[in-house]
Amino acid sequence: MERHTYNTGIIGNCAYLAHVNKNTNIDWLCWPRFDSTFIFGGLLDKKKGGSFSILPTDEYTSHQYYLENTNVLITEITTVKGAKYRVTDFAPRFHEHQRYYKALMLIRKIEALEGSPQVVVKCVPVSDYGKTKLHVNRGSNHIQFLGGDENMRLTTNIPISYVFDEQPFVINESKYLVLTYGEPLEAPLISTAERFLRETTQYWRTWIKHSSIATYFQPFVIRSALALKIHQYEDTGAIIAASTTSLPESPGSGRNWDYRYCWLRDTYYVLTSLNHIGHFEEMEKYFSYVTDISFNENERYQPLYGITGKKDLVEEIMTDLEGYMGNQPVRVGNQASEHIQNDIYGQVMISLLPLYTDHRFVFSERKDSVRWIEFLLSKIERTIDEKDAGIWEFRNMANIHCYSNLFQWAGASAAEKMARTIDNPKLVKRAIKVKERAAEHIESCYDPVRKVYTNSAGSSNLDASTLQLIMMNYLDPASDRAKDHLIALEKELKASNGLFYRYLYKDDFGKPKTTFLICAFWYIEALACVGRMDDAMREFENILQYSNHLLLFSEDVDENDGSQWGNFPQAYSHVGLMNAAYRIAIKLDRPIFL
Repeated sequence: MERHTYNTGIIGNCAYLAHVNKNTNIDWLCWPRFDSTFIFGGLLDKKKGGSFSILPTDEYTSHQYYLENTNVLITEITTVKGAKYRVTDFAPRFHEHQRYYKALMLIRKIEALEGSPQVVVKCVPVSDYGKTKLHVNRGSNHIQFLGGDENMRLTTNIPISYVFDEQPFVINESKYLVLTYGEPLEAPLISTAERFLRETTQYWRTWIKHSSIATYFQPFVIRSALALKIHQYEDTGAIIAASTTSLPESPGSGRNWDYRYCWLRDTYYVLTSLNHIGHFEEMEKYFSYVTDISFNENERYQPLYGITGKKDLVEEIMTDLEGYMGNQPVRVGNQASEHIQNDIYGQVMISLLPLYTDHRFVFSERKDSVRWIEFLLSKIERTIDEKDAGIWEFRNMANIHCYSNLFQWAGASAAEKMARTIDNPKLVKRAIKVKERAAEHIESCYDPVRKVYTNSAGSSNLDASTLQLIMMNYLDPASDRAKDHLIALEKELKASNGLFYRYLYKDDFGKPKTTFLICAFWYIEALACVGRMDDAMREFENILQYSNHLLLFSEDVDENDGSQWGNFPQAYSHVGLMNAAYRIAIKLDRPIFL
């Protein structure tokens, strides 16, 4: 059986993300925001999703790669007759006028490399998830697309008739295509595109130079960092799980979700990964996003929010879209926003901890310390004895979940440390009381016969999320209890090829058929924590084979053939890789240099 991988790379500028297929087509682009309708949605429907391709008239092969240390993507096409050309795709991002320039502008540069390649440019954007076909107006050097929320314009130095009529032409000089949303390009085309390419390339390379990335499998960590960066919606600071919706966890499973939102329950992992590479600007923007949400939530947090903090993410099924490779349903919105997940309060509390323990953050800026800590601690107190949907968002099951209580324990531990830092004994005492209560719940999940913590109180089911008991130091990694717990989990949940299942019990949709990639990275971290370094390094190197051709990782991987499934690329898979690599690097005592 042939391994399924996603044949796209991503470009973005922290205002939008686009997927470029190896066949040059823009398979996915939502404008004006990550969570807007797609303009190009061929990933979910090849007929109704529109297209933007630069294809030869002959049969061809394709080679795709990133310009080193950037989010600038190159696709090289070689025809059977020996002609060759290159398409350079990027979203402009650079410093200008003391701020970031990040326009809703997609720039494509076409260059002949060998022979006289003949190509056809096809640009057919759509709106309202493919329901609206746009009106096309022809200008002297541009094509205008009308009828969506805003006008779009394609500006080019290709003869407009060739693009308008989708007529073949020979590339005899560099050609440029600039697609804009709202504001058209009112500047010289060629010199502007070249300047934007030069400055965008420089921006990304400088960003990487200013990253503290360990030498351990550095190219993978660099690509993961670059991918994670463009999943942040800079306007508000939110970081989305993925730029796509409804890519199935496994074929025919019905597990097709919209991931274009920000999951607060992953706050700790994301901020940890950014902290490891020394990028505080992104951390602070994310802190601001969480702060804005926090002071608008008097009762409880939702598991996820829109990129502007929007709460109402009503799930709608788009019945007229065929779905990825025919997999339906196609969902827009996410019902999980209505779930109760009580680990979130601890996640947010821990995310504040660097503000108090890392002296690179200025202490005088933390004027609301007592109010913040009390605010979050009271939320943990209020929910600590509740059943919830757990980290995996079960839609029809509620339990006292070990993982939820672990993060309540960790949140209370963080509150205790922060209260000691600001010298508030009353708050210290309150935090300790909460921590002890959370520990009681965690211990209610322990099975002394099997020497393992189960997923919830009174259950015999095992769950990869409890690996965090070791990484969060609830269990002393050097203890027999930690080592026994890890052995029991790997015995049941580790796949034959080193992948790792979230769980293997039935949920609302039956038994999972694919492994969850971030769990494999958690497993690697746990191995490193308990001192099994040879195992950790072997498993880490093994997992790297499950990327696509651009070192991009999906959410899920099929145990049987290593196929990629789930929304792609999955930001949290890349976060998992970054954290696992860092954990191994510091254990090897060479976090920065050999």
